[in-house]
Amino acid sequence: MLVVISDLHLNDGTTGQTISPGAFSIFAERLQDLAVAASWRADGRYRPIERIDLVLLGDVLDVIRSARWSSRSNVRPWANPHAPEFVDQIGRITADILEHNAESLSVLRRLAAEGGVTVPPSLRAARPAADAEGQAVPVRICYMVGNHDWFYHLPGPNYHALRRTLVEQMGLANRADRPFPHQITESEELLTAMRRHKVAARHGDLFDPFNFEGDRDASSLGDAIVIELVNRFAAEVEASLGSELPAATVFGLREIDNIRPLMLIPVWIDGLLERTCAFPALRKRVKTVWDRLADEFLAIDFVRQRDTWSPFDLVDGLQRALKFSKRLSIGWASSIVEWLNKIRGSETSSYYHQALIEQDFRNRRAKHIVYGHTHFAEIVPLDASYAEGYVLDQTYFNAGTWRRVHRPTCWAPGEHEFIASDVMTYLAFFQGDERKGRPYETWSGTLGHASTEITIHRIDPGRASHVTGQTVSAPGLPSHAPHFPAPSGKPRIAPGRRV
Repeated sequence: MLVVISDLHLNDGTTGQTISPGAFSIFAERLQDLAVAASWRADGRYRPIERIDLVLLGDVLDVIRSARWSSRSNVRPWANPHAPEFVDQIGRITADILEHNAESLSVLRRLAAEGGVTVPPSLRAARPAADAEGQAVPVRICYMVGNHDWFYHLPGPNYHALRRTLVEQMGLANRADRPFPHQITESEELLTAMRRHKVAARHGDLFDPFNFEGDRDASSLGDAIVIELVNRFAAEVEASLGSELPAATVFGLREIDNIRPLMLIPVWIDGLLERTCAFPALRKRVKTVWDRLADEFLAIDFVRQRDTWSPFDLVDGLQRALKFSKRLSIGWASSIVEWLNKIRGSETSSYYHQALIEQDFRNRRAKHIVYGHTHFAEIVPLDASYAEGYVLDQTYFNAGTWRRVHRPTCWAPGEHEFIASDVMTYLAFFQGDERKGRPYETWSGTLGHASTEITIHRIDPGRASHVTGQTVSAPGLPSHAPHFPAPSGKPRIAPGRRV
């Protein structure tokens, strides 16, 4: 059995909350149940599975979301990654993340220890021995990197020592003396596990021009956006205006880096201020802080070097998307999303288009293409192939995230409203006759989130959907059942075929 989780974004606690240890306990219980279910075979017999491969598909530890970057002005992710001060910075942030999430990571470590997952042994009648002591199922945890933890892909003895700490604290099966893989081909054991389950997986940052520039051992614009703009903004506003702003506004701004995609953050700020801050002058001052930080971000040499004459220039697009002074009068949010899709060469925010060009999809080696990165769990059927009497169903999955996500509402998008929820997704893939021959099983949980820790009385009047006191008219409904039209005349007799 192969299990995939992604985008946990466990940080050091300096720039926002991470998911509670309870989520890891829930996951451990579900993994136990999955192991028992996978031990039932397609022929109805019970035979304990031999192992579980658990893949952490990137952005598990979030090194970028730390206030430490702002406290040391001479160290940034786009500096020399082998300079002593850079290595020291990564080591300190990693140590803080491990300490801040010690209870959560101890659950992973226990899963990887002997007896972390057990299933009933099998009787001679191929049934589970319910009263017998559980039989241990080895769990091999492999860490793959994404765009917020790419530092663990760096070579060299300093990073070997750092990886050794991660292996010990998280119960990983990775070799500490080798970079944690970004591609499955970088680890023979990982590649073998993927091939065994007919899975091809990657974090997905490869398809995001803001977070991947062709080299996973180097920084990207996404790092600069988070560190110089997102991390700084909420802290700076709270420090300079916190005593004047309503409490609801302050609480809301602490949610800033849970917005996805990040480019919608100014849209979200605009909506938050309209609903929680009744004073236009204060709203303007908050937006001025954001625009100032955006200008400082755009002036960084690392960012200016990426300013080109291309019609798809990222820096020019960022200026239009990020700054309030450049915003469109209408359709601001939709224009940002359209621009993001255009620079990725896609019509939608889904990554299934990229799955269609994966080599393992084209040569039919993989039944399941799995990405992370977007934070939106998805299952998209790709193709059903028929050859020599066999059927190969190929499907794209996104592993979602384990964190809070704010998503824009569909009604009245011009009001820039978002609704938040805490989400948690994991994927399980089975080989051969495991799970009675089923190919996969996915689980996605959502826990609704209250707007803030205090009561909000809406400031703006909101959008009037109909005249006061008048009922909302419903569209006309068909008189027949929604999916099955009423039969007419005599029932048809299906033609038979003589065998």
